Amino acid sequence: MGEHIDWALHRPKMAAGMGALSEAVYGNSQLAVREREAARFTIAMINDCLVCRDTRARDGASFGADEPFYAELTDWRASTSLSERERCAAEFAERFALDHLAMDDEFWDRMHAAFAEDELADLTICCGMFLGMGRTLAVVGVRAPEERILV
Repeated sequence: MGEHIDWALHRPKMAAGMGALSEAVYGNSQLAVREREAARFTIAMINDCLVCRDTRARDGASFGADEPFYAELTDWRASTSLSERERCAAEFAERFALDHLAMDDEFWDRMHAAFAEDELADLTICCGMFLGMGRTLAVVGVRAPEERILV
């Protein structure tokens, strides 16, 4: 099935669980594509996951998640084209991945001003999957497949 999957088939029941979590996130997230991708791509850069860095949103261009969007995410703090929610999603993802204990009251006030409770739950579950799966692929050294993955 490709290197990005084959290594996990040594433990098929666990691999099925990983696939189910991925499917749940990509199939059920209520976040806008650009918001979800702001979080996903920020974690992809932190994890230095080659698969994740090369992955793109399915039909992303129709939602504005095109290559210039991903280029903006490489320095989301300096970006002038990201929405407030997209910037918050990127910041949440960065803190989630690097310093989850730095999510202080001021940060949560900004997050609650930008997102409803169910959206924050969605973002948190997405980031958990992005961080865990991406870190796993990076640790085992999986390369990006020749054909780009669309999520």
